[in-house]
Amino acid sequence: MIVGYGQNGCSEEAVRAFSEMQRDGVDPDDFTLGSVISSCANLASLEEGAQFHCLALVSGLMPYITVSNALVTLYGKCGSIEDAHRLFDEMSFHDQVSWTALVSGYAQFGKAKETIDLFEKMLSKGVKPDGVTFIGVLSACSRAGFVEKGRSYFYSMQKDHGIVPIDDHYTCMIDLYSTSGRLKEAEEFIKQMPMRPDAIGWGTLLSACRLRGDMEIGKWAAENLLEIDPQNPASYVLLCSIHAAKGQWNEVAHLRRGMRDRQVKKEPGCSWIKYKNKVHIFSADDQSHPFSKGIYEKLEWLNSKMVEEGYKPDVSSVLHDVADADKVHMLSHHSEKLAIAFGLMFVPQEMPIRIVKNLRVCVDCHNATKFISKITGRDILVRGAVRFHKFSNGLCSCGDFW
Repeated sequence: MIVGYGQNGCSEEAVRAFSEMQRDGVDPDDFTLGSVISSCANLASLEEGAQFHCLALVSGLMPYITVSNALVTLYGKCGSIEDAHRLFDEMSFHDQVSWTALVSGYAQFGKAKETIDLFEKMLSKGVKPDGVTFIGVLSACSRAGFVEKGRSYFYSMQKDHGIVPIDDHYTCMIDLYSTSGRLKEAEEFIKQMPMRPDAIGWGTLLSACRLRGDMEIGKWAAENLLEIDPQNPASYVLLCSIHAAKGQWNEVAHLRRGMRDRQVKKEPGCSWIKYKNKVHIFSADDQSHPFSKGIYEKLEWLNSKMVEEGYKPDVSSVLHDVADADKVHMLSHHSEKLAIAFGLMFVPQEMPIRIVKNLRVCVDCHNATKFISKITGRDILVRGAVRFHKFSNGLCSCGDFW
């Protein structure tokens, strides 16, 4: 039951089933414990995962590679990459899964050099990589702009390791070219692919076109995305962003009408933070939280301090034809800012603030969080839809490349 829940994306149910098993007096073996730890990793639930880590130590299951691998994955996915690496170093034996877990952890954090060094060390130890390992390496290259290196790894997959690329690998390559601003090369790569990109691939290209303001390739990507997934809101939202950045509000209105006519609904952005075993969820301009008054007072204080430090809101993230003052107001109440304000109020000073967001972190929130980390002296970890960002003393681990 625990494994079945975990493999079908029902991670909370997996944890609940494990608790029921313990209440019935059934002791877990290494496979069961590894499975529930993996579910905690999918939930980015560090608190519960750490409790299972303690259980592994107490029960004597820590030496089993199934448990150790799951813990390396857990800490990597929860943004504690140093703990993941420490656990990896303490293991007496490493298999393909161990190496891949650590490679993927560093990749998600955007630490490209460390990811590549680990991958090369893995190869030197004679451990054979699999397709998942290459996804980690390619994504790390894309997040650091290592185009030539990433391209070399991609073509070595099949040539040197006999791994046939799948959709995820092609998407990594599209991301590699797109994130680096080489949109024409991304277009050429797509036209040479043996299959059409999936929705994620087209969405990746479209997102890059929005950031670069490339209307021509953006329209091509949007048309293809709509053809294979007409209910996908990303094509509408990202095209709206491109038109809004150019002040083409009539086009924005036309796209929004199209969304309404086709009953396409955009997934609302939300952020959540776990404190004392309770998950606190926030949406933009949220007034429903019991501590809303204090949260908004904290945000006002932060905004005034940020402005003193030189912060300027990036209104390009707002897709509404309203005055700049209204755009600034909208930006100041984004969900992750509310979650961060809550964390500053309740999470002890010596602990990092950990936020999870269901969408990509917007440019303004990324910039604002850098200022907040500097002003408050707090480490803030934000896990977005794609990757981790660790903000510390005014800097982000991604190097502003994401």
